[in-house]
Amino acid sequence: MLKKMTIAAVMSAATLLAATQASVAQTKLKWAHVYETSEPFHTASVWAAQEIGKRTNGRYAIDVYPASQLGKEADINQGLSLGSVDIIISGSSFAAKSFPPIGVTYYPYTFRDADHLLAYTKSDIFKELAKGYEDKSGHHIVAVTYYGVRQTSSNKPIKTCADMKGLKMRVPDVPAYLAMPRACGANTAPIAFAEVYLALQNGTVEAQENPLTTIEAKKFYEVQKHIVLTGHIVDHLNTVVAGALWKKLSDEDKKIFTDVAQEAAAKATAEIKQNEAKLVAFFKEKGLSVTEVDKNEFRDTVLKNVAFETFGYRKADWEKIQAVK
Repeated sequence: MLKKMTIAAVMSAATLLAATQASVAQTKLKWAHVYETSEPFHTASVWAAQEIGKRTNGRYAIDVYPASQLGKEADINQGLSLGSVDIIISGSSFAAKSFPPIGVTYYPYTFRDADHLLAYTKSDIFKELAKGYEDKSGHHIVAVTYYGVRQTSSNKPIKTCADMKGLKMRVPDVPAYLAMPRACGANTAPIAFAEVYLALQNGTVEAQENPLTTIEAKKFYEVQKHIVLTGHIVDHLNTVVAGALWKKLSDEDKKIFTDVAQEAAAKATAEIKQNEAKLVAFFKEKGLSVTEVDKNEFRDTVLKNVAFETFGYRKADWEKIQAVK
């Protein structure tokens, strides 16, 4: 009887210990984004979620919700404040809704290329803009991922800025994204990202703009005839931690979240750069035309017709970014 009681006591203690450890381990968090499961943004997010769990000895269990499962991009940005999400990947264009100056990076032809963008993320001007966003929103940017150079796809050939006049074009409902198409005379439509394929297919719009990697991942090439290398925005995504979560993290955990997020961003960035380099040939093989344009002509048209102040941007910030090397 004594032996049975001892065994039962040991088992009870083991059960209690396991339950205690589980309770410590299960701070559950939600990480959301709008991208497909095949894209590097998702695979890097899944890696980061698992890696944070490992480096915190299982104290955080993070579930990743891709492909707009927790809402469109505007929804998940709002979710940071509402408490429905804890970490998101989203563009500075959405951060600009809280702090307009950070959106200056989306003014067309701000960055020369991916390396210029990545140099910016290590600069004082980035730190200044990220702090401005955090002061206004309460949320903390922990990493930046290169998203790709935004190009144009269309069912009509485009060789000059003037060729876009009257073109029905899907553009995100973000002022800076609208700058180039509107400067060139396109009729823009703010269709949700998840609905773009169908809108192109049924002729609601004739064109859209996104990096080549997104055009491939979302299969827009199936319902478009031309790729036009307008290269108007060198795009990026921020990994953002909700302010409520960030304040609760210890300094040690803040470092873990930041280190992991930045390593994940570097992984996705490298993959995007590699994939992007292959896609011109891919689209040609699919039967689409690929057209180079005079970017200076597009850039000059935008600078002439669209003022920084229109968006709440500061020209001085843009000039500082131009000087980053």
